[in-house]
Amino acid sequence: MKIVAVRTYLKKMALTKPYSIAGYTFSDVSLAFLEVELANGMIGLGTASPAEEVVGETSEMSAENLASDFVQQLVGRHIEDFPALIQEARTHFDHLPGTQAAIDIALHDAYGLYVGKSVSSLLGRKIEALPTSVTIGLMSIPDALEEAREFKKLGFKVLKVKTGEKIEEDIEKVIRLQEIVPDLKIRVDPNQGYTLLDLQLFLAKTKNIELIEQPLPVGLESDLHTLHSSILMADESITGPEAAERFSQAPKPFNIYNIKLMKSGGIQAAMEIAKIAERAKIDLFWGCNDESILSITAALHVAYAMPNTRYLDLDGSFDLAEDLVSGGFKLVDGYMHLIEKPGFGITKIS
Repeated sequence: MKIVAVRTYLKKMALTKPYSIAGYTFSDVSLAFLEVELANGMIGLGTASPAEEVVGETSEMSAENLASDFVQQLVGRHIEDFPALIQEARTHFDHLPGTQAAIDIALHDAYGLYVGKSVSSLLGRKIEALPTSVTIGLMSIPDALEEAREFKKLGFKVLKVKTGEKIEEDIEKVIRLQEIVPDLKIRVDPNQGYTLLDLQLFLAKTKNIELIEQPLPVGLESDLHTLHSSILMADESITGPEAAERFSQAPKPFNIYNIKLMKSGGIQAAMEIAKIAERAKIDLFWGCNDESILSITAALHVAYAMPNTRYLDLDGSFDLAEDLVSGGFKLVDGYMHLIEKPGFGITKIS
């Protein structure tokens, strides 16, 4: 089945409320979208929402790339060849993971629609449902406690707390949260904001933390070897399969890898990272940026296809005040359930 048209557009979307992480504050987000139309009229959808501070690419850059002659040359190609088409895009748009992800997601969606199967079934689904964490950004302790109470009322089981600016306040915040919502699991994300001494103090003063995400800056991973902690997770350190392979060698600084489609470059690259982690007995955590339901759903499909997936942090679409699509998944008491329809089960909103 031939591809007969590709279209791209950029959409700025407001967030439900501004939020902060170590070093950044956000009030809106721009998303790039890609449509891949087949000769039978079916349209696969893709999207890009890369984090410039992590990968050096913006959604505006993604939209420009997706409008290039290289992407237009997909017209006339066959959707049955989608793995090779994705590989070509990865080579051409090297170091541009947002652009890669949009193409990868759109082609996976189009192929799933064409053959009448969900992407998760094509990948080989292993997991039924897992709870997602919801994020408490950098804020005062009273505000964090209030957000935690509200999230608990909504049925969420796991909190991810942004930290990384004031270590003593971080410690107090986590302890207070555990007192207020003792039945919720707590994860923390310093966003590379800790020194080794900060991390040692945090580990000494807190307990029952589910995991700590990328505590030290990229380049200092070897400092973690002295800690022998099983709850340390890599995020910004895992930029692709090469980095995943390097950090899988003993002594391993991390026991968990955070995979984001907008950081890895889409499903094909994410699967490569996931399989490296599986061989090294490293657990998987699937994360996101502020993203459309479309790419959140895409991440969920591949996450549920990997047996070493243990954690989800796929709350990025909850922050959007609007979206261009609906469907994909259902959220039930904090658990994410796929809607099993062809492709990603996504409906474009007119």
